[in-house]
Amino acid sequence: MTDPETNAPASGAVTERIDTLLPTELVEMARKVLDANRAAGRTVAVAESCTGGLVAAALTEHPGASDVFTASVVSYSNPSKIAHLGVGSDILETFGAVSIATAWAMAQGMLSRSDADIAVAITGIAGPDGGDQKKPVGTVVFAVALRGGDPENIHADKKYFADNGRGGVRLQAALCALELLIPAVP
Repeated sequence: MTDPETNAPASGAVTERIDTLLPTELVEMARKVLDANRAAGRTVAVAESCTGGLVAAALTEHPGASDVFTASVVSYSNPSKIAHLGVGSDILETFGAVSIATAWAMAQGMLSRSDADIAVAITGIAGPDGGDQKKPVGTVVFAVALRGGDPENIHADKKYFADNGRGGVRLQAALCALELLIPAVP
């Protein structure tokens, strides 16, 4: 972007080449996910809450990702989880946003709203506030839904990451979510 009068770079314009804005380990894990799913002929989608689009950003750091990565929804608030992923208000009221029930509903909702073969959902407490005794900062819940899979066969897990800052929790959660998208080796 240039200043039309002087043809000089506009104030605040990026003047040097930037290939990625994200941590190398995240970008490399995303490459593994894309390569493995491409080889398996499988497409992926992501429903994110506490990671705020970080998983989708990592996947789209790679040119040509659209042949594997089909869709993403960032549903940060409870009303967004309800409106965009079809999470039931009864689930949120009964179990809370950071629960296996909510993550599973998010993954199922993402799968039903995309043409992906697999969807991963992430919901958690990145901090610095919001945690309590039962769900401390660093609590993150993941769920995976497979197209054609039995919706009663829940694939979900709760992890407790070290509270090494908001960015640290989000990075750990994004790496874990990406790992869950790598196809199992038969």
